[in-house]
Amino acid sequence: MTLLNVVDVEATCWAGEPPPGQRNEIIEIGICVLDLESLERLEKRSVLVRPEHSEVSAFCTQLTGLTSEEVATGLSFREACDVLRREFHSDSRPWASWGDYDRRQFERQCVGDVRYPFSSRHTNAKQVYASGYGLNRPGMARALRHTGLPLDGTHHRGADDAWNIAALIARMVRDGLWH
Repeated sequence: MTLLNVVDVEATCWAGEPPPGQRNEIIEIGICVLDLESLERLEKRSVLVRPEHSEVSAFCTQLTGLTSEEVATGLSFREACDVLRREFHSDSRPWASWGDYDRRQFERQCVGDVRYPFSSRHTNAKQVYASGYGLNRPGMARALRHTGLPLDGTHHRGADDAWNIAALIARMVRDGLWH
């Protein structure tokens, strides 16, 4: 069984520039485990993360549905990275995200004593999709419409987006585009 971790993060965001002293921080890690042989989505999970250097804006709540109160109950970023390694074998399993934002955001936040939780085997699923189907800059929702797949759950919620991205990857595997 070849397993792939499909990851989608939601981060603090604002309608414009961040307020002084604040920066984008992961507030939700959505993960879906995809069996690349059976093409079954085996697990779907949301890990809420408590921001340390920013607050959840009204714009961010409107986009993601996540509130300051909800993310305040989350794990520290370090603890969330430990969960990824312990429960999803993220440091040894290949992983994918829709675009490179998720990978880069983890790289930005993994400083000091916070160890990067993933293996080096990352695939930008958006790029594979764009080259495979000849679609320029496809957002996840657009790619789902393009392939006729439903958007399950709530767009801009990490676990739901990871679940939907895994469905797109399964389609690419079936179409011989995922290597």
